[in-house]
Amino acid sequence: MVFVLEDDSNILELVLYALKSQNIESQGFLDIKAFKEALKTTIPQVLVLDVMLPNASGFEILKELKTNSVTKDIAVLMLTALNDEFDKVKGLDLGADDYITKPFSVMEFIARIRAILRRNKDVDSLSYGILELSYSMRSVKVGKDSINLTLKEFELLGFLLKSPNRVFSREELLEILWGYSYDAESRTIDIHIKTLRKKLGVAKKYIKTIRGVGYKISKDS
Repeated sequence: MVFVLEDDSNILELVLYALKSQNIESQGFLDIKAFKEALKTTIPQVLVLDVMLPNASGFEILKELKTNSVTKDIAVLMLTALNDEFDKVKGLDLGADDYITKPFSVMEFIARIRAILRRNKDVDSLSYGILELSYSMRSVKVGKDSINLTLKEFELLGFLLKSPNRVFSREELLEILWGYSYDAESRTIDIHIKTLRKKLGVAKKYIKTIRGVGYKISKDS
């Protein structure tokens, strides 16, 4: 999930459209109050944050997020008309992951969002039902049994586990995890899902196929 806090409705609409075109789930906010209300129920993976906001500075919002244990791991991309080097350094020093200035290229914006999503460095271990994954140990367990996965199987499982119930298209998975565009003839994702399910045994039930779209991790029957 990507949150976008931007008070210019035209830019907000453009950014949300760009994210949607890449099958990246997103939600936009024109004001800080609505944004903070949404944080009570959803913690996004990435926040696209405008610096020039009414009633507050984006830098203030960034500082507040990074000093809160609940929101400190949200990756932040600063989006602003400010092009001064001092402002860029200030944002990065406060914990921003990246910085892009207006006017900006939509393709560059999407590339930066993808790069942030690829880093996957904010979580060390994940658990879902009887399934456990550790990045530092590079291990996967189903109950008490250790599972031996290839690097790509491990990355694919970890990526899905980070966003349970979120549907990822084959195109999105291929671009984020393999780094190249989807080819309708390619069976890369389907083959990896098949071998992953086989190795996970009883835990394969968590990997759901969304016909015509892609895959998700879910406990739904």
